[in-house]
Amino acid sequence: MKTKPVKLYDYQFSGNGYKIRLALAQLKLEVEVVNLDLLKGETWTLEFFAKNPMGQIPVLELEDGKFLRESNAILYYLTRNTDLMPVNLMGQTEVLQWMFFEQSNIDKVLGRTRFLKAFPDFREITNSEWEEWYSAGNKALKVLDEHLSKTSFLVSDAYSSADICLYGYVHTANEGGFELENYPSIQKWLENVRSTPCFTPQYE
Repeated sequence: MKTKPVKLYDYQFSGNGYKIRLALAQLKLEVEVVNLDLLKGETWTLEFFAKNPMGQIPVLELEDGKFLRESNAILYYLTRNTDLMPVNLMGQTEVLQWMFFEQSNIDKVLGRTRFLKAFPDFREITNSEWEEWYSAGNKALKVLDEHLSKTSFLVSDAYSSADICLYGYVHTANEGGFELENYPSIQKWLENVRSTPCFTPQYE
């Protein structure tokens, strides 16, 4: 039996945090949201390290006092045994497969470029770094676009936590310098996600 979530430690700009807010909204789960400013070091305190030793958000606090970290682990916890997670093993495995793909190829690249475009003073970036990221990111977007050319959603043609996971950073890919206009199936999928019940945008 799941323990009720009560508080989300978040940073509104973060796609990883947004995934959890979207899942909570679509599962109709209300929690207190504590926004922390990463750029001001508000997650690098002894108090927050007790919740996540890595000093990262999101962190989901449960009613029994436990803290869950890593966005996709939180997403799995929230959506397991709900309509956002397939009931069969293969479907669940495919969801996890897309979650791992997202961390390796989407968050790592699209999330990074978006952050560095938004906060250019964070660190100096070489041209070769940008080229490497755009090559890797477009490769991942092409894989995603080709898959979505055959289906409305990522797994079994039904909306699931896999879609929430990938939507978190893909919907803001243009902010990182990627041209989503080149990926028509992704654009259609983004509209499909926005049309799901209780959808909530990243910024309200």
